[in-house]
Amino acid sequence: MTGENNAQVRLGRTEIVVNKNGFGALPVQRVGKKEAVRLLQKAFDGGIRFFDTARAYSDSEEKLGAAFEGIREKLFIATKSGAKTGQDLEKDLEKSLSLLRTDYIDIYQFHNPSFCPRPGDGSGLYEAALAARKAGKIRHIGITNHRLGIAMEAIESGLYETLQFPFSYLSTEKDEELVRACQKADMGFIAMKALSGGLITNSAAAYAHAAQFENVLPIWGVQRESELDEFLSYIGKPPVMSSKIREIIEKDRAELSGEFCRGCGYCMPCPAGIVINNCARMSLLLRRSPSAGWLGEEWQERMKKIEDCLHCNQCKSKCPYGLDTPALLEKNLEDYRNVLAGNVSVG
Repeated sequence: MTGENNAQVRLGRTEIVVNKNGFGALPVQRVGKKEAVRLLQKAFDGGIRFFDTARAYSDSEEKLGAAFEGIREKLFIATKSGAKTGQDLEKDLEKSLSLLRTDYIDIYQFHNPSFCPRPGDGSGLYEAALAARKAGKIRHIGITNHRLGIAMEAIESGLYETLQFPFSYLSTEKDEELVRACQKADMGFIAMKALSGGLITNSAAAYAHAAQFENVLPIWGVQRESELDEFLSYIGKPPVMSSKIREIIEKDRAELSGEFCRGCGYCMPCPAGIVINNCARMSLLLRRSPSAGWLGEEWQERMKKIEDCLHCNQCKSKCPYGLDTPALLEKNLEDYRNVLAGNVSVG
């Protein structure tokens, strides 16, 4: 942990230095191409230089390619492959290069693998990444994960230049240990879910928390111009930790302590058609965002689907946080019905 107003971050031995406003490009898949390109270009014009996407984010890469063709050397692009074999990784990389309209990727990341890829492990993944780096198609090799054990193994392996992991002011001491371990290993730490999947609603507090860690680059998921404007405003005047912000953080930590769904979606798809990554945290969404949108007929039907749960426990086995997802769904359905009936107020 370092100075309170550390507006720039060095991503370890990659020697990439950018301000603490990375652009998380997963949400731009939800808006039209013209609007997405406009938002991305506005982000660049406003000073954002790090953009993170993935092969799995439908047309996100295509939108980045359209936005940044012609100015590629002026920014940094990170993307990801969820390939299981070296051959499939090569195919993913070629597709990403084509869609991004570039001949190189700054940071190429293994996307939430269930193990830590290493040379000689039989998958061919790390060997394919090495070959791509040697060929100049990628410049740095990174890994993303939601599992503490795999993340720590990746750090200790010495094979990776960056780690992308969920990190916010709701994170645990074990998560902070990862940040410190990355710093010791001279690895960049890219913080996904810095707003905890939308549960953190005060972006200034989220920024001020991240700013305390000199090796952490938060990537903010952006799909609305109002969201982008908030983060662009922090480039010129970064929020710093204060007694008021500490009060906000402590209040949120008290409210969100214990087990809660982060909305990562790795439990999906559900064989019963339940939208688990929202339904399992509906109680929190009702209280931490405008509730009207969650109480309409569409979401009433989606919440009712919880009654169709097969209790197959697939979601529970796939949850990287070890949550009892079926139990969370039942609790959230009960709370949702109480809100609809007017028995519980959401403010």
